[in-house]
This record gives sequence, structure tokens and C-alpha cells, in this order.
Amino acid sequence: MKLWEKGIPTDKQIEHFTVGNDRELDLVLAKYDALGSIAHAKMLGQIGLLTATETDSLVEALNEIIVDAEAGNFEIEDSFEDVHSKIEYLLTVKLGDAGKKIHTARSRNDQVMVDVNLYLKDVVIEMKEQVKTTFDLLMEMADKYQNVLLPGYTHLQIAMPSSFGMWFSAYAESFIDDITLLNAALKVVDQNPLGSAAGYGSSFPINRTFTTKELGFETLKYNSVAAQMSRGKSEKIVAFAMSSVAATLAKFSMDVCLYMSQNFDFIGLPAHLTTGSSIMPHKKNPDVFELIRGKCNKIQALPYEITLITNNLPSGYHRDLQLLKEGLFPAIQNLKACLDIAIFSIKDITVKDNILADKKYNYLFTVDTLNEMVVAGMPFRDAYKAVAEQLEAGTYESPKATQHTHEGSINNLCLAEIKAKMNRAY
Repeated sequence: MKLWEKGIPTDKQIEHFTVGNDRELDLVLAKYDALGSIAHAKMLGQIGLLTATETDSLVEALNEIIVDAEAGNFEIEDSFEDVHSKIEYLLTVKLGDAGKKIHTARSRNDQVMVDVNLYLKDVVIEMKEQVKTTFDLLMEMADKYQNVLLPGYTHLQIAMPSSFGMWFSAYAESFIDDITLLNAALKVVDQNPLGSAAGYGSSFPINRTFTTKELGFETLKYNSVAAQMSRGKSEKIVAFAMSSVAATLAKFSMDVCLYMSQNFDFIGLPAHLTTGSSIMPHKKNPDVFELIRGKCNKIQALPYEITLITNNLPSGYHRDLQLLKEGLFPAIQNLKACLDIAIFSIKDITVKDNILADKKYNYLFTVDTLNEMVVAGMPFRDAYKAVAEQLEAGTYESPKATQHTHEGSINNLCLAEIKAKMNRAY
């Protein structure tokens, strides 16, 4: 069954190419398609295009579909193009003419946009919760290890003293920026496109304000053409927010892999978080964090994939938009999985004490020495040269202590302020 069926058969090769893998991808939309159809049916009943009996029977049948979808029992067989045609078929088989009426005053265009917006709303809210949980874990680690010193690097060269408290809380605070972008994405998808039909509205006296409230959208996308143009744009904005989260996770994972290597030896991972080698019995590899890094780097390409699919399309619907799901839906599952495994793993990272006892880290404190000279009255440039001369002559002696007082420095991490900032952003 096709929603556009006119009794003329479609070439099987054309059908296979145009449907693609929509059936598999659409399974995640089944619940949301039913929710959108419930709101639509109630609205049709309100304006007199459905009887009260028809409305009630449709709502009941659609709620049954939601139960099946949530239980994982909903299927889209090869005889259907997508989730929309399968659900309409089920309604028609069960309710007859009432099922045939459900598509009155809507198109698959606004139908799929409603489904995707509802789905993305839930996705963004779930990701916010996962990011917040990751933030909380990092802040716990920052508080626990705030006084354990750690070498800071620039250009992968020994630079200045840091600490595990600074390292963990740096990633925690970076996640606040990602929350801000997720909030912006949520604002964009929290708009109701239902009623825009194929992009130019409907001649039926539909009530779009009713469906907006019924579906829990913050507002509606008023202009029907603007609603249609939001397809692709909404997905891209969510993808940019996802890529920001992925970038933070990928960078943290790279640090974990680097810091765990024997050349650095700053941290350790328990055996259950590592894998071995098929020929080297000593190996303990950080595969979990390598895969987080790889998956998250792949996710960062998603906004550009969506851009290349949509950036030269004029207004109105185009079949190209079907391809958005192919990249976005798997990326959503991958990012959620990466966040879940990060939450599972971060708490078991162990830090090494006394890292700075290695003499190669003596140079970490040259800036502290220089600054002490400046405080004592020496001009900065003269102090810089004096320390450089000591280093050249091999007479430099490291204080191996820090007295940094400004906000966000090694001895004043402002952990409470960072937590407060997250609470405001979240």
C-alpha cells in the first residue's frame, strides 16, 4: 500500500531505489507518527470532519499502536513504503472508513516533520540528561583529585603545572557550552509544522493551535512554506549540537588514550575497561575510549553531510530530504551510546600520584619563578631573560609549588561556580 497509490503499478527497481532503507529507519518514528495522528484525529473531530465515534475509535487504535511500538512489536513489512503507510493500513483494516479518513487535511510532508520534531525533542532532552550526568561525574573527579598535580602541555611540549582537578573540570565546563547548543536545538524543533500539508497549507478549516497544544509543542511554525523549509534545517541544527557534544567527548577520549600510554603514565584503567592483543600478552588497550573518539569524530561530519544534501534546494519539498534520516538516526544512537559508555567508564579512571617527581617536569615551574621575580620588582622582560639564562646554564632550580589565586586557576578552580553555571544553563 502506498499513500499516493493511483492504481498504476510502480516498477520494482524504481520502488526499491526510492524507498531505500526507510522501513528500518522509520521504526523509531512509529510512536511519534501515532502521537501526531492522535492529535490530528482529535482536531478533525473538533472541526466536524470526523464524528465523535470515529475520533474515539481512531484514538483508541492509535494508542494500541503506541503500546506495540514501545514494546518493540511494531513492524514495517516490505509491502509498505514507510511508517505512515503501515499505520494508515492498520487503521483502515481495523476501522474501515474511519481509517481512510485519517489523512484528511495533511500530507506525508507535514506528517513526517511532526514525527521527526517530536522524536528530536525527546532525543535532545535525553542527551541533555546524559551530558549532565557526565558533567556531574567529571566534577566529582575534579573535586576528588583537585590537588593532584599534572603536567600541562602546549605543542605537546612540557608547559606549565596543571592538576587533575583542572583537567576533569575543564571538560565539565566545556559540556556547559554543549548544553547551550542542545537548548538552542530544542527551541528549533519545539515548533509544530502540522497543518502545513505539502508546504502550502490546506483549504480545510483546520485548527493548528489545537494540534500545537495537543502535541506539547511550545509554538507552531506559522507560515506553511517556512514549516516545509524547516525540514533539513532542524536536523542540521540538532546535528551541530550533537557534533559539539561529540567534539568534547572525542577530545577527552584522546587525552585518556594519551595519558594512559606508558610514555605519559598519568592515569590507569581497570582491566574491564581495556582489551588485549592477540600476540602481545602485556597489552592493555583503551579500546573503549578509542571507539568513543572514532565514533564522535564521525558524528562531527554529520552537519556537513546534511548541509551538502540541502544547501542547493529551493523552497518546497524534494525527495532528497528523505536521505537526512540515513545519517542522522544512526548518529543519534551512536552518540547516546558513547555518552552511556563514558558515564560507565569515567568513574573508574585512576590517577597517578607524584607524577611531577620526574626531573623532566622541573621546567613546568619556570613561569612561576619568573612571576616571583616580577613581584619582587624586576621588569617582566628582564625576569624572562634571567630564567632563560638559568635554564641555559643548567642552574635553574624548580620551586615545585604553585600559588595561583585567580578564578579558574590551579589553586582556585571555582568548582562551585562551574556547578552553578551548569544549573543555570540546564
